Amino acid sequence: MNGRDAGRDATASAPGGVRAALLTVTVLLFAEAAALAAMVVWLVIDLLVLQPSSFATAIALIVITALAAVWVAAIAVASVRRAPWARAGAIVWQVLQLSIAVGAFQGLFARPDIGWALLIPAVTVVGLLLWPPVRAAYARDEDASHPTAG
Repeated sequence: MNGRDAGRDATASAPGGVRAALLTVTVLLFAEAAALAAMVVWLVIDLLVLQPSSFATAIALIVITALAAVWVAAIAVASVRRAPWARAGAIVWQVLQLSIAVGAFQGLFARPDIGWALLIPAVTVVGLLLWPPVRAAYARDEDASHPTAG
């Protein structure tokens, strides 16, 4: 039995906690991708309806948000497949999301509601992805065969 099968067997025989954690991570990643896609639609409508102070900046923001939506959707799909890179990509996205959440709590136009909506899922996903049984579910065969890897 290779390491990946061992991780999946351990996941399958776990009392639901690991399965629930993996499902939670995947659902939150898909929800974040959907929220980003909705943000792209909102930004495009905003661009068409309102006069932007900088057309170039508005277009750049739409492009960056669309790229983020595609990236997070790819991570979510890879998470369903338990691709090893999905865990790292998800953690990177959550760190970016944490930084946006911190910014939402501060300044003249602070929006704590948005801050909490970004902070809670980000902390949840990072916490679950760092949990050893979940980490093992995303491990490559060669990672699982070396006990010091990880």
